[in-house]
Amino acid sequence: MTHTVPVPHGLPMERDAGPFDPPRRITRLREARPVSPMVFPDGHQGWLVTGYDAVRSLMADTRFSCRQDIGVLHLPYEVPGMPVIAGPSPQIPGVFIAMDPPDHSRLRKRLTGAFTVKRMKQLEEHIVDVAEGQLDELARLTPPVDLVKEFALPVPSLVICELLGIPYPDRDTFQANAAQFLVKDQPLERKMAAYHALTTYLSELVTGKRAAPGEDILSDLAGQDDLTIEELTGIAFLLLLAGHETTANMLALGTFALLEHPEQLAELRADPDLLPGAVEELMRHLSVVDVLYRYATEDIELGGETIGKGSTVVVSLLAADRDARQFENADDLDVHRSARGHLAFGHGVHQCLGQQLARVEMRAGFHRLLRRFPTLRLAIPADEVKLKTDMNIYGVHELPVTWTEPAR
Repeated sequence: MTHTVPVPHGLPMERDAGPFDPPRRITRLREARPVSPMVFPDGHQGWLVTGYDAVRSLMADTRFSCRQDIGVLHLPYEVPGMPVIAGPSPQIPGVFIAMDPPDHSRLRKRLTGAFTVKRMKQLEEHIVDVAEGQLDELARLTPPVDLVKEFALPVPSLVICELLGIPYPDRDTFQANAAQFLVKDQPLERKMAAYHALTTYLSELVTGKRAAPGEDILSDLAGQDDLTIEELTGIAFLLLLAGHETTANMLALGTFALLEHPEQLAELRADPDLLPGAVEELMRHLSVVDVLYRYATEDIELGGETIGKGSTVVVSLLAADRDARQFENADDLDVHRSARGHLAFGHGVHQCLGQQLARVEMRAGFHRLLRRFPTLRLAIPADEVKLKTDMNIYGVHELPVTWTEPAR
């Protein structure tokens, strides 16, 4: 294997190839050394995995742990005011995304029934109504408007609030805290203040549901006596964060991508049957949950390299989903492509629990938006759209759009 690129010092994050593409340094690294050593800002000698086959293998291998409490937490980018952490980070009750089996399995299986394909299919009509209602609101506004604020964020927020039994009027508080929590480059105290505000709110909410349950997922969980309030709070935190931030970013960034590919947008308008496949292709092309972490519990061979026990491994799902060894013309957005096997929802035991919900929301959101606003376009130059390079889930901070004809 020829190693023609230098070992990166820190994770390349600048979107210098365009708003939808991986950083150029990551793309070059994937071509030359898809499993690459990386020097973290604190000096830790870890790894960056960018190739499709290697990412898929790693995520199916339970020797790569999700637990942050098995070693020292090393971040691949600078965090101001981050203390030097001498030991493992404590495990947070209920946050099963950061657990391994059997702890992960015990909590996740409580939720699988709530997010089945069948359940989501039953919800589809209601989600379409939610999207239409939000588009009615949008149509009453005078353009230009911010599509994030008026459509992309409200639709998944309304749906997840209903599913979890969270009062929608509380959204301003929880959305502000969720967004603050996801900022990368901030003092640790600010991040933790947002986390504590969110979990304090959710702890009071689930305590109330244990006393007076309603018809929602958190009430169902609160009725299970073997789950502690701390675990219920952690589960609620995870579902709320994952349930609105990811889909909101996909709706906004996906619309931006389609507006920048007008010929594909026209094809989707002309043939709505293309939409389910187009949603999968947008997921692959954009992979908004770009970076995941794993921790090697022993020496492990991966892609011709030996990853040493105790190493922190950074996984780039976006780089993997743009690997030309897996997808032909991988950097092109192609709504006719079969993007089966994309890794945007992860892979293995941690594959996204809410992926069917996300698919239903995106199909409903994109379909109705394109139908109702046939002349939708950006209201500012594309290079002025504010990108979320500062956030742990990628997207756009705002998407100013306009239209000329009244919405149908």
